[in-house]
Amino acid sequence: MENKKIGIIGTGNMGGAIAVGLVKSGFISASDIFVFDPKEKNLNEMREMGVTACKNNKEVVQNAGVFIVAVKPYHIEGVVNEIKPALTSDKIFISIVAGVGIEELTKMAGENISIFRVMPNTAIALQESLTCISTNGNKTEDKDFVIELFDKLGKTVEIPEELMAAATVLSSCGIAYALRYIRAAMQGGIEIGFGADMAQFITAQTVKGATELILQTGHHPEREIDKVTTPRGVTITGLNEMEHKGFSSSLIQGVLASYKKIDNSGK
Repeated sequence: MENKKIGIIGTGNMGGAIAVGLVKSGFISASDIFVFDPKEKNLNEMREMGVTACKNNKEVVQNAGVFIVAVKPYHIEGVVNEIKPALTSDKIFISIVAGVGIEELTKMAGENISIFRVMPNTAIALQESLTCISTNGNKTEDKDFVIELFDKLGKTVEIPEELMAAATVLSSCGIAYALRYIRAAMQGGIEIGFGADMAQFITAQTVKGATELILQTGHHPEREIDKVTTPRGVTITGLNEMEHKGFSSSLIQGVLASYKKIDNSGK
């Protein structure tokens, strides 16, 4: 593809995080990122990074060869209708809109447009996202570019589109689940004597170490747990107490509840 400038429609939490990640990654110069958001505050934040703010959604698509739509599901049809005059077969349309499938997007945008559904998480601003990508017979060169783009912002996995709702829960909602664990562990740390800042640092670094153990070794979590659970030890005592209180069950039920919500509403 010739035009590798990137557009972002909607620079709220996720769209803004993508813009920040792209600028930090050096994948593209800030001035070659074109954005629009109805909130002037969001646009001003983009301007401060050197990103090009546009007057409307159509202008974003006119300038960019690849554009990312990061709006609420109930706004997507209006956005596509607005940008449709600027859509051409050489454009790549990336949607991070929850609950709106490629087939539905194709009906809105047209059969000749290369469309991808993508689900990152907010760690994308730090280039640490886990981004799930679904395609539907897109051109190989387009898919390669989309994967390359999001690989600069973390790790990517290609999944069937029917798993996109599940991916949203496990990856995107999963950030909040992990942060809630960190918050709870911090509170425990404060109760046993640490100040809030120190409890936060110790907990966050410990979680980071735990994730690296799994990512770098590929070991099942229980294998690493077994290394620190000695007979009659403090670790197994704490773990068993958590399980008695429903720790694993609560987490699983939370994941399932979120999945049922998104599966029923798409939001």
